[in-house]
Order: sequence, then structure tokens, then C-alpha cells
Amino acid sequence: MVNIIMHGCNGRMGQMITGIVADDPNSRIVAGVDITGEKKNDYPVFTSLEDCNVKGDVVIDFGNASAVDHLLDWCVANQIPCVECTTGLTEEQIKHLEDCAGKVAILKSANMSLGINVLMKLLAEATGVFADAGFDIEIVEKHHRMKLDAPSGTALALADAINEAAGNQYDYVYDRSQVRQKRGSKELGISAVRGGTIVGDHDVIFAGTDEVITFSHRVYSRAVFGKGAVEAAKFLMGKPAGHYTMKDVVEGAE
Repeated sequence: MVNIIMHGCNGRMGQMITGIVADDPNSRIVAGVDITGEKKNDYPVFTSLEDCNVKGDVVIDFGNASAVDHLLDWCVANQIPCVECTTGLTEEQIKHLEDCAGKVAILKSANMSLGINVLMKLLAEATGVFADAGFDIEIVEKHHRMKLDAPSGTALALADAINEAAGNQYDYVYDRSQVRQKRGSKELGISAVRGGTIVGDHDVIFAGTDEVITFSHRVYSRAVFGKGAVEAAKFLMGKPAGHYTMKDVVEGAE
């Protein structure tokens, strides 16, 4: 049983994880931390980490990016591992996270979905076959109209998994409208679609002569990220200091 402190417990993802944990016999939330201090569930809620007097095994953070540095320092001081799910971290915050990972176990991934991280493993294996056979590789990602960045961090993570498996021989191409030429054999195209309320779609296309193989991942609810965070918390409990990713969670489940 892993005892979780939910940082940002009253936010959308915090409440979603609360529901997921309620149905999980191997985890429980023993305390929440939220600036509002509002008690929405059956666990105590504190307005600050300093006020939290409940011992936990792991912290899951889906809070505000501005609070990440303080949370990481608190985890180091209290030697409590952290599943860091907050997005939009600055380069300075990422460096701080890496420094803290040398003192306590921290898990941070570009995507918390178990499916996406299994897909990365499958793509690495597929690349070993299709790249040498001369297949062209393209990634198409689709997200809701409110998403600010393009391409998505997940699309880039998929591209990196492919490129690493191929010995970093590919150059990423994001826009072909400014050039009039044939596709290069070492191009890896990444295209972004924005519209409606699409939570997250990713297609990885291996296009060869007379055949096409497509790996697809569809997200229908943000609950998949919460489920991944809970599985990550179970994995991280008791781990020594280090920077872990969902790849470690997937490999640990094999």
C-alpha cells in the first residue's frame, strides 16, 4: 500500500486522481495540499506543505508551476519521493529538479500515459526494422484548439525515441510549405493539428514502398494521465535518489 500526499488536490487533476485512488486497493491518499484549504474528500487538506503533519510515502504533484521549486526542496528535506506532473516548467526549474533528483527519487516524464510510454518502446523496436528498410517516418499529432505549443511535447518524445533507436540520423521537419523539393530520406516529419476539444491523438506512420504501418494512440480522457501518475507513485515508493521516467515504470512492470 502506497500512502500518497496529493499536492494540488483540489484542482481538476487532483480530484481526478482522488477518484482513481478510491478504486485502487494498493494506494490511498492520506493528505492533500491546496492553497484553497477546502476539504472536498475524506482526507485532510492543508494550505501549505509546512502545515502537513501526515506522513506519506510519495507526493504526486499536479499543482501550479510557480510552486514546484518549493515542493522539490520540501521533498528533499523530508526525503519523500515525488511524482512531478506539473507542466510548463522553466529551464531553471528543470535544472533544479535534476539537482534535487540527486538527493531524492523524482519521476518526471513528458507524458504520464502508460500507453504512450509502451508505444515509445514499440517504436524503438519498429525503427530497428523499418529505418534500415528505407521507410519514411512521419508523426501527426492532434490536440484541442486551446493548446498553445506545437508540436506537442509527446510528439517530440515519440520522435526522440525513434531517432535514438536509429542512431540520431534523422532531422526533424515541421513545415514543408517554404520549400519545393522531394522529401529527404533522413527527414522525420512532425505535423500538428489544432481543433475542437481533442484531448490528444498521435499517429506515427512508417511509409514504405507499397505498404504503410501506422501506430496510433488516442486519449479520450485526461484520466489516463492520472492513472499513470498513480502507477508511477507505486513504482517510486522506496526507490533511491535519481531521476526516473515512465519508461522505468513500464520496464518495471515487465
